[in-house]
Order: sequence, then structure tokens, then C-alpha cells
Amino acid sequence: MESIAKDMQGKFNVKTLVWDGAALKLIDQRKLPFEEIYIECSSAEEVSSAIRDMVVRGAPAIGVSAAYGVALAALKCKNLAGISEFASFMQSKIEMLADSRPTAVNLFWALERMKTIIDKNTALPQSFPPNGHTGKIRSIISFIVKEAENIEKEDVKINRDIGNNIFSIYKKSSAKYSILTHCNAGALATAGYGTALGVIRSLNGASMVKEVLVDETRPYLQGARLTAWELYREKIPFFVITDNMAAYFMARGEVDMVVVGADRIAANGDTANKIGTLGVSILAKYYKVPFYVAAPVSTIDINTLCGKSIPIEQRPEDEVRAVYENTVMPDYIPVKNPSFDVTPNENITAIITEKGAVFAPYAENIKRLF
Repeated sequence: MESIAKDMQGKFNVKTLVWDGAALKLIDQRKLPFEEIYIECSSAEEVSSAIRDMVVRGAPAIGVSAAYGVALAALKCKNLAGISEFASFMQSKIEMLADSRPTAVNLFWALERMKTIIDKNTALPQSFPPNGHTGKIRSIISFIVKEAENIEKEDVKINRDIGNNIFSIYKKSSAKYSILTHCNAGALATAGYGTALGVIRSLNGASMVKEVLVDETRPYLQGARLTAWELYREKIPFFVITDNMAAYFMARGEVDMVVVGADRIAANGDTANKIGTLGVSILAKYYKVPFYVAAPVSTIDINTLCGKSIPIEQRPEDEVRAVYENTVMPDYIPVKNPSFDVTPNENITAIITEKGAVFAPYAENIKRLF
């Protein structure tokens, strides 16, 4: 445990998650930016709780964490005698992890990858005895752990590719841009580098960032607490605004582009992201400000045809009743707390993926990615 309020621009490298082969350590994002505390998860159940309780958040980070949750479940099974018993146990843990949060499709994508590895290696030929093959199970476990590690490594590379693909839209030049972002789609929301913040990091590396306007992102304050913290550490110019100030700055011509992440993208380009993103997209369309979604292809749910079919998570009422653990309204006041909203594809200028930038018509061009 270490206080980070003492040295916000320190040189130490903060990682969203750390895998040591036996446990998954997750930085507790509920404590940032005032404390840097890692929560150790040694079971799939603890990983599921960390996802559900927002210790870890951000679609790619949730997916990577869930993959390691499967790995942790597998490591508990070294002494199981039967292959079918092992497969049944692992399926139950995958289903439990899938129930952690409903909207972020990367969770289900990662779990499906892990399930594929399990199914492939537990499919038994007729001549294979059903019991007594502990060595075989241990071999399968090694494949499962390796797949989780691959998902983490791939995520970092994918995010860097997303960041660099902004230059297919904005050629490297001496121009400097003011960028508005909503929520946190940075290194903390991924295995490293970030999606929306990955784009901003890449532009900043080319000296093309004038400043970043950071929506505070009520009610969980991911912008004020997390995005601002990441930008401060990297000395990227920024300032925080409340969510209802975006129109003011756009009206004054002080926003050149909006870049946000995504938790699920439908086959037609409709995008679910943190609550408030829809409002920002409407403002951007009115003021003719380019609106970009930065996300890996794994965030695209090709089986969800449009945004109306995306499930929207409803979070606890107390998250609205309090601001950073300080109560601002009594319990008797009724509250609703949807965690996400859906931005229609017509409000999106482009979806920036690791495979390049996708433009309208989205249904047609997204299909080409697959």
C-alpha cells in the first residue's frame, strides 16, 4: 500500500493489473487518485467481486481480469481426477464470471476465448478413459493460463495500434487540438496505454495536443478521479469540467474533437459507453465537432444488431446519493442510476479500431472487420 498523493508525477509505473502466476493483483480504482492500493484476487469468485464492485472497470480491463479469473479457477483443479469433472467445474466458473457485469462485451469475448481453449482440450476421443488423468488436466491448465496471458499482451498492442490509427485521420503536423473526453478509457481501463486516452497519448507524442477537457463523469467520477490522474502523471495539458459544461466550451469553439471509449458496439455502429456519452454526442453533432469512438474490435458485438438490444446495467442508488463517499441527499429521495447510455451511429464520425478507422455506413464497414 502506498499513498500517491505525495508524488503525483513520480516515475513509478502504475499497472492496472499484475499477474504473478498464482494471484491477480488489481489496483483499486475506487481509491484513486488519493491512494494506490492493490487488491489481491486468488480465486475466480474474488475476481468476479472485483469486477462487480468496480475495483477494476473499463471493458478491456474487465475482459483481461475475467480471463485471469478463469485461470485462477483452473489452478484450483490440479488434483481433479476426471476430465469431464474438470470441464464441468470450469464451465460453472465461466458462467459465474459472466454474471459480473452485463454491458461490457469484452467480458464475454474473453470468457468465450477461455471456453474455446477448455473445450478444445477436454474433448475426449472414445478411447480416452474418463478418469485418472491428472497429468492431462495439468497440461490443460497450462494452456488456460497461457491464453489469459496472451489476452493481456494482445490488449496492450491493440491499444497502441488504436492510438496510432488516429493518424489516418489527422496527419502528423504542427496543428494542436483541444480534445474532450468522457469517463476513463485510459491505461486504467485496459491492460495498458488505453483506447480513447491511447488516441490522446499518440497525438500528444506527436505534439498535437493543445489541451484535454475532462468530463468529471458523474456519478462515479471516472474522469475527475482517473483520467485526470493519468493525464497529470504524463504531463499532458488538461482541465476538468463538470458534465454540464461541455456545451459551453463547444459553443465557444474550444473543442476540436471528442474522443471516447466504448463498452459495447452493435453491428450497426450504435455504441454503449458511460452514461452521459449520448448527451456529449448530441452536442458534438449540433456544434459540428468530430466525435470519435476508440475501441478494439473485441468490443464490437456482431450478434447485437443495434443499440436498442444492448443491456444497460443499473447501478446502486447510493452511487448517486454520494459524491466520493460524502452523502449529498437522504435515503428517502428516489434515485435511478443507469451506468451506460447508447450513442446512435449517426452521431459518430468514426470508430477507431486496431484494424483502422471505420466510417459510415457502419453496418457494411463493420462487417468487413470480421
